[in-house]
Amino acid sequence: MKEELAILKRILAERRSIKPEDYSGELIDDHFVKLILEQANWAPTHGYTEPWRFVVYKGEALNRLGQFLATYDQADPEAEGFNQIRFDRKANRPAMASHVIGIAMKSGTNPKIPEIEEVAAVAMAVQNMWLMTHTLGLGSYWSTGEVAFSEALRDFMGFDEDHKAMGLFYLGKPAKENPKGRRISEIESKVRWED
Repeated sequence: MKEELAILKRILAERRSIKPEDYSGELIDDHFVKLILEQANWAPTHGYTEPWRFVVYKGEALNRLGQFLATYDQADPEAEGFNQIRFDRKANRPAMASHVIGIAMKSGTNPKIPEIEEVAAVAMAVQNMWLMTHTLGLGSYWSTGEVAFSEALRDFMGFDEDHKAMGLFYLGKPAKENPKGRRISEIESKVRWED
């Protein structure tokens, strides 16, 4: 158990967000992507709702995703202030990854389970993905922001109104070592003990 504890502590402390700009361009075998998704499915979930849903983009689908993201950001190239460099950067970003996993949450119907619990369950599934990705020596990044929670992304991913988009999870082989971790404050400043 001591050995397992040391391994787990190291994985938790060393996991980092690695953005697509820091990937080597090498492709990841689909087998490893499946392993990552299998671990997502072991996230805690209240009432076994298992609200996480995923779409895996690879190959040409990455270019379609990039075009969607760039057009969502700037729909009209004739509009005043249109920024071609920004458009191209958004359009090309998914193709820097080996795979991008679209994340959605299927809203439950049990009134005893509030939506926040479903959101937390999806976040735990993503944390499982992050930990597995790191353990496999791969890089990953959960991209959020305005588009991440939009109906437009939900529709692009092919989900219906019973689902909510929750971002994109980029996967790639890191081109360099993980950055060193840091915390702004120690855990003691965030905890109050009561007897």
